Amino acid sequence: MIARSLGPVLAGLVLLAGSGTAQAAPTEPVPEVMAALGDSISSGFNSCGWYVSCPSRSWSAGEHAGVNSHYQRLLRLGSSIEGHNRTFAAPGATSADLLGQVRRAVDAKADYVTILIGAQDACKLEERQMTPVALYRRRLDQALSELRAGLPQVRVFVSSIPDLHRLWQVGKSNALARTFWTVGRICQTMLAQPSSVKRADRQRRDRVRARVMAYNQEAARACASLGPSCRTDAGAVFAYPFTLDQVSRWDYFHPNEAGQRVLAERTFRNGFEWADPR
Repeated sequence: MIARSLGPVLAGLVLLAGSGTAQAAPTEPVPEVMAALGDSISSGFNSCGWYVSCPSRSWSAGEHAGVNSHYQRLLRLGSSIEGHNRTFAAPGATSADLLGQVRRAVDAKADYVTILIGAQDACKLEERQMTPVALYRRRLDQALSELRAGLPQVRVFVSSIPDLHRLWQVGKSNALARTFWTVGRICQTMLAQPSSVKRADRQRRDRVRARVMAYNQEAARACASLGPSCRTDAGAVFAYPFTLDQVSRWDYFHPNEAGQRVLAERTFRNGFEWADPR
């Protein structure tokens, strides 16, 4: 998951995330309503069934014991959140859809919101279709601004986007993975011609990876602009060296239950200091 160019960018992410969290209180009150915003990753897509969303296995608001989601961890700290876990994340969502999801979170009166968005901004059939970085940032700023306006006391957690290049690395030698990627036309900007070592294909993968890294930088900056009420994972999800065993066998793209469990653990311990969820 980590290439030669990653070090400086991850260092920047840590600094950016830190700049938005340094003033935070040691602990936070347990929220009463939480909402998961984002794309298919946060909807638990392909983690329990054939090409369906599985919100129960979402790293954020899921209820399945095998995932140990943010919701489950918070529930152990305070019963007031019980049954108040909302999932507005949707398969195929891009940064363009975030504002609509924010409005649903506002209507639900969520006081804790998780956001993981951007993989589908980079995963296109062609590079020219990827969302420009500046547009991605404007959409996040608009969504976060409306979220704060509608819910002044809301606490927001922004996860980094997983490293799509790592997915190619761990799956390129697997015949089934290559077949699913090709037949399903999955994330062709990164996963097209997975066996190719041609210079053009290597450079294409590097450019897509750089775009995801840029999205992560801008998401961290957007979060920092909200101050201590917004936290990021400081690049922890992007940096995690996941394996093919943590990816769904129904598409070799989305996290399976084990992958969702890793997302929950990496994000929760890098987020708010609610309390020790033993």
